[in-house]
Amino acid sequence: MDKSISENGETTADGSIRGYDSLHQLLSANLKPELYQEVSRLLLGSNCGRSLEQIVLPDSAKALSSKHDFDLQAVSFSADKEQMRKPRVVRVGLIQNSIALPTTAPFSDQKRGIFEKLKPMIDAAGAAGVNILCLQEAWTMPFAFCTREKKWCEFAEPVNGESTKFLQELAKKYNMVIVSPILERDMDHGEVLWNTAVIIGNNGNIIGKHRKNHIPRVGDFNESTYYMEGDTGHPVFETVFGKIAVNICYGRHHPLNWLAFGLNGAEIVFNPSATVGELSEPMWPVEARNAAIANSYFVGSINRVGTEVFPNAFTSGDGKPQHNDFGHFYGSSYFSSPDASCTPSLSRCRDGLMISDMDLNLCRQYKDKWGFRMTARYEVYADLLGEYIKPDFKPQVVSDPMLHKNSS
Repeated sequence: MDKSISENGETTADGSIRGYDSLHQLLSANLKPELYQEVSRLLLGSNCGRSLEQIVLPDSAKALSSKHDFDLQAVSFSADKEQMRKPRVVRVGLIQNSIALPTTAPFSDQKRGIFEKLKPMIDAAGAAGVNILCLQEAWTMPFAFCTREKKWCEFAEPVNGESTKFLQELAKKYNMVIVSPILERDMDHGEVLWNTAVIIGNNGNIIGKHRKNHIPRVGDFNESTYYMEGDTGHPVFETVFGKIAVNICYGRHHPLNWLAFGLNGAEIVFNPSATVGELSEPMWPVEARNAAIANSYFVGSINRVGTEVFPNAFTSGDGKPQHNDFGHFYGSSYFSSPDASCTPSLSRCRDGLMISDMDLNLCRQYKDKWGFRMTARYEVYADLLGEYIKPDFKPQVVSDPMLHKNSS
């Protein structure tokens, strides 16, 4: 395998391999077909006992991918045929992208450049018949929240602001629901800022919004300089194509956050994110896939791409010297399903559009198969949580009496 890597991929300073869009492609290039099938089954799971099937996309979508140089992948999840219900197949898309201009460019030019970059990618999704499309966290701007410089607040906008108007036209044109994560400026409450996902309906209407529940305070990602924990709870948005929810970025590290969207009836949960390789990459393939299994819904995980360099150096407060970037946003967007299968990921280094057909009947089928909702002990968890939040809480720990005897 080392020989193939040296011929086909370029090893970077951080040990990653450029030239391969995913581990899936790397394995397929270096393993015998029968061994590859078995490795793929173990890594990606099997959907209803079979490998995931590729979707044939229209030439117009593929032409846009080639012309504008973005990764384009399309995979289908199926469900078992039922006697009492028809299949409920929905086509879903994820877009990951790098910024369009250097962070030193005028802010209006940066924002316009991102709009221009995403337009052909959204057009490709529309040409491919995508029903629901989700963009990455804070897609309208560089991910400047950890610089702690307040000038980046200029990118904030109301829920019905410029980016929403831009997407409303496309949503209506393509009969597509679009999830648009932005930096929100709440004009009704003293212009407070929030990290917000706006849900735009397929008729171009605004269905609602969700604000990020969990704010990181780890390494460079100390985002509470700009916004605090959201106040919208765990809403599920019922659209013509299914019930969707948005677990924004750092919320994926909190199992109860995933659980709450499931309890409210979500069938697809999106996780628009901005995270870098050194911090979280080993966790990335695990958390969303586990959430899909545990909560019997589909998950779409989106991460931005590229290294964003800022004009002024900043520090993390973790002992590292000052620096001008957060590290490499490693893309790798993918879908997970309730049956533990998942798609190959998009590129670590390129813009990309991931498309998946998913039969939402699979959600109920796996609730029935595993019985997680029936076997969960919510009343026990509720009692524990009710006690835990009290100031006088004591953990339920039973100590071996010999421990104290020996120590004395």
